[in-house]
Amino acid sequence: MPHAGAPQERMMADKQPAVNRVVAALLVGGALIAAGYAIRHTVSCFLLSFVTAYLLDPILVVMERRGVRRPWGILFLYALLAVFSVFFLIVLVPFLSLRWEAFITGLPAYLQKGKQIVFAWKSRAVPPYAVDEWRWLFDTAAGQADKLLAKLGAGVYAAAEGLVFNLFNLVLAPILVFFMLWYKKEFMETTAAWLPASRREVILALGREVNESIGGYIRGQFIVSVIVAVLSTVALFVIGIDYPIVNGMFAGLASVLPFIGVILATLPPLFFAYVQYESGMVLLQVIGAFSVIYFLEGYLVKPLVFKESMDLNPLVTIIVVMVFGELMGFWGILLAIPIAAAVRAAADHLRRGDFRS
Repeated sequence: MPHAGAPQERMMADKQPAVNRVVAALLVGGALIAAGYAIRHTVSCFLLSFVTAYLLDPILVVMERRGVRRPWGILFLYALLAVFSVFFLIVLVPFLSLRWEAFITGLPAYLQKGKQIVFAWKSRAVPPYAVDEWRWLFDTAAGQADKLLAKLGAGVYAAAEGLVFNLFNLVLAPILVFFMLWYKKEFMETTAAWLPASRREVILALGREVNESIGGYIRGQFIVSVIVAVLSTVALFVIGIDYPIVNGMFAGLASVLPFIGVILATLPPLFFAYVQYESGMVLLQVIGAFSVIYFLEGYLVKPLVFKESMDLNPLVTIIVVMVFGELMGFWGILLAIPIAAAVRAAADHLRRGDFRS
């Protein structure tokens, strides 16, 4: 007489290979993430090249459709980039360097004045209830300002150290981009040849879907960030806030962050506006300007730039951005959403059974 638990044992035995594959995938993924973090400067250089190649490849595709061979198209693009680089080094770099130096020089004075404003609030704004708690809050804010002032010099040196790696990336990235664009076809053909024949078409279809998702997002986000940076700079310049270019560039970078980017982009201009004018009316002007900018971004710019929405859960999106940002810095924040969308697309194919023989 067969054992009563035999069917359950057979079922568990059938599921064991799938469980082993999942565990192996998690271990390999964890090892890759750990290795990537250990060589994060090299990874950042590769990601810079990858993003640049993604931005340039559609231009080459259009040129190829018009009869221009890819090598000549690459040379033409590099000639344009060389002209832009000369203009950037001669005109923009000195201009931005002066603005950045003025920002770094004036920031301690702003922080010190902000500390004085906090002490002034402490003397006249402490309510009659919970006096000790309110005093502790103001003392803590003032103490944090002192710590920020003390760390400012160290932060400048740390930024200079990071600039060395960034300059190395700027030198190496064009070489990597050249080879990525030049050998694109050979790389795709070699990769396709290594795929299992029974699943090749499904994997290639998934690759095209992921390619459109990541490429479209990167190009679209680049356009959105530039538009937000320009509009923010113009708005702050019109209002009369100090350092409009630095704050505008920060707003453009913050637009990469979903949901919370608008809050982060607004905080520095609000700080500079209040310390500069000590007027609530100026704060309302800054809030109004950024409200209009992000309304245009959300309801006009993004619908025109992004043809398809990533359609990810907001909570999942924030968690993914935080995790990848912690692991990979700016590039993790930029690529978190398209990577999550790619994983979801692969999971959808897996759930439908498209990878079965």
